[in-house]
Amino acid sequence: MKIIDIINQDRPTLSFEVFPPKKDTDFADVEAAACSIAAYKPDYMSVTYGAGGSTKGHTIRLAKEIQEKYNVPTIAHLTCVCADKETIRKALTEMKDAGIENILALRGDVPKNYEGEVFTDFVHASELVRLIKETGDFCVGGACYPEVHPDSANKKADIEGLKKKVEAGCEYLTTQMFFDNTIFFNFMYRLRTAGVMVPVIPGIMPITKRVQVKNAVKLSGCNVPERFKSIVDAFGDTEAAMRQAGIAYATDQIIDLMANGVKHVHVYSMNKPDVAYGIQKNLSEILKA
Repeated sequence: MKIIDIINQDRPTLSFEVFPPKKDTDFADVEAAACSIAAYKPDYMSVTYGAGGSTKGHTIRLAKEIQEKYNVPTIAHLTCVCADKETIRKALTEMKDAGIENILALRGDVPKNYEGEVFTDFVHASELVRLIKETGDFCVGGACYPEVHPDSANKKADIEGLKKKVEAGCEYLTTQMFFDNTIFFNFMYRLRTAGVMVPVIPGIMPITKRVQVKNAVKLSGCNVPERFKSIVDAFGDTEAAMRQAGIAYATDQIIDLMANGVKHVHVYSMNKPDVAYGIQKNLSEILKA
């Protein structure tokens, strides 16, 4: 089922993201974690793509398995950095053959110690979106940064880049993580004022370990509110307490979003079935409303 059809339904949805292993020897462990999350029957799941396409085979394999074994629609991430059109067309053929019809089109990260040409046929994700739409009947989503993409000159330039994605055929957007809902609501105001009207799905990252805060800031440059810093300071040294507090904080964010009219939320579950289950359980009645 195409994701745009799911999010166009008049009901709340909750989805989870998982990531494939970098090594073949780790596939079984990652598979078990991802399948445990799929067993909770989220509305859909997304499977990430390693830097420079390094996990392509595992991404496709995991997405296919989730769909076939658990009947949960999946989104396969696809990046264009360090890739040419021939490589992307091959990946798209493999995804189509695997029964994958949803793709999240991303520019992607450059692999560490990469010595080849980074930008060949693609410079921006909008160019990848266009090729995907020209190649097959895929539902294509894109990413957005409520606090501005790290490579964008400013907020205006960032919005212009998103407009190009939509014009190229991007049907919905999923945000990078944020920890202050006000940032998301302000971002939505800027988007709609600029005429970007596709659905926007907030992405929520449950922080269950102190070290994740630093990694999150490094990854997306997101702001960490004082309220959340206090939680990490108080519980960050106790694993079980920090996990519980992180799940509670993420749940609180989601409840606030849904109370203010947001119907669809995507959770960066980091291959942690207990985190996915905790959030889903906390929202069990809200998702029925």
